[in-house]
Amino acid sequence: MFSKILIANRGEIAVRVIRTCREMGIRTVAVYSEADADALHVRMADECYCIGAATSSESYLRIDKIIDVCKKSGAEAVHPGYGFLSENAGFARALKEAGITFIGPSAESMELMGSKIASKQAVAKFGVPLVPGINTAITDPIAAEQTAIEIGFPVLIKASAGGGGKGMRVVNNKEEFLSALQMAQSEARNSFGDDSVFIEKYVQKPRHIEIQVLADGNGNSIYLFERECSIQRRHQKLVEEAPSGILTPELRKKMGEAAVNVTKACDYQGAGTVEFLLDANMNFYFLEMNTRLQVEHPVTELITGLDLVREQIRIAAGLGFSFNPEDLKINGHAIELRICAEDPYENFLPDTGQLNTYRLPKGPGIRVDDCMEEGMSIPIFYDNMFAKLVVWAQTRDLAIERMKRAISEFEVTGVATTLPFGEFVMNHPDFKNADFDTGFIAKNFSPEALAPQELSDELVQAAAIALVEVFEQNRQVPKSENIKSGSSINHWYYNRKN
Repeated sequence: MFSKILIANRGEIAVRVIRTCREMGIRTVAVYSEADADALHVRMADECYCIGAATSSESYLRIDKIIDVCKKSGAEAVHPGYGFLSENAGFARALKEAGITFIGPSAESMELMGSKIASKQAVAKFGVPLVPGINTAITDPIAAEQTAIEIGFPVLIKASAGGGGKGMRVVNNKEEFLSALQMAQSEARNSFGDDSVFIEKYVQKPRHIEIQVLADGNGNSIYLFERECSIQRRHQKLVEEAPSGILTPELRKKMGEAAVNVTKACDYQGAGTVEFLLDANMNFYFLEMNTRLQVEHPVTELITGLDLVREQIRIAAGLGFSFNPEDLKINGHAIELRICAEDPYENFLPDTGQLNTYRLPKGPGIRVDDCMEEGMSIPIFYDNMFAKLVVWAQTRDLAIERMKRAISEFEVTGVATTLPFGEFVMNHPDFKNADFDTGFIAKNFSPEALAPQELSDELVQAAAIALVEVFEQNRQVPKSENIKSGSSINHWYYNRKN
């Protein structure tokens, strides 16, 4: 087992890895940028080293500086978390050359699964279902247009090296195809330095179902059930749950076995996630594999009782699983809400500022993975997710009610957050009935949907007067003339409450 691990990351995931290392008796090394000098992960680690300026390119993405810290500190292994260098094959290869263990898959596995085209070609050999389309890079636009016609519109143009919705275009008819292809290639080139794109049939109203996998590097691969991740904005997840509210045991087994075959296709080692699209007829198709720990891994931990970071470390140390796979079973239901510094009243516009109030919910079945304390500020240089609110209960209905309670107890002022959106989701009948897809936000959500039921003019006026009097006494509110309507009262009050 390792005696010292460097965490090549920041924020809540760095804190989360440090906590597991502490439980395992492993010393930790934190790296940080100048902007993170007072960050929680820096204070929690046994050792810490500044590796550069605030921008990621000068700090958290500097492979040379991270390896230098490993040598100075004597760290034997590196945990990459997610984001930054977590799926960088060059980083894994550089660590190996330096005699340092990368807690994750091999560089070759990452390279194979990092290419959407190559990964589809690899998993097809193992019988994993694919969306109909072209699984090679488009070189002839006219021939690609003809293929799109044969597949049938709508089709999806996707960047091979893509992620986060970049280099992706939905094309509804022949007239749009060539211009959409050019835009997708241009965006892919600017975002990833690679303009390779491919096309596939656009699955309408899909659900995003992902399977957590573990592979010990000795030919033993298992799946740890599924997560439902269909509540997304701009192709990025906001609410995740485990298990899905609609999978049957038979479908779960089929998808799990397909996910295991994906690990075999790339000779995988460690923790990973295989993502699938599920259509309205319950057909599933391989989407991609994330060769790292996922943001939403806590929901899997809560329904299985496992610590996935512990399993990652054990596998990298050559110790295999800490459990008997035959004992695995789903216990209860878990839901996660990502707490991001974004204003759902303004189309999820990113926000920055100081957390004037930051009080966490408590009680049975509540877990918060975070990196903040009251008085700290949200930095502008990195992803604006600063916490994950996760709940567990015996049933899905109870988990939804528990999440609603937890949201009501989570107090944040100083920045806008996604907490109001989380409450909206938990109260929506489509979510309660597990009857939704990745178009949930486009179909159901608008800033106006967050406002309480319309009030009468008399109640609006009374509420305005009461609010102004109370908060002006505490010098916490603008002058009364700035509060003019029921909707503005709701917006003003909710933003400061949350």
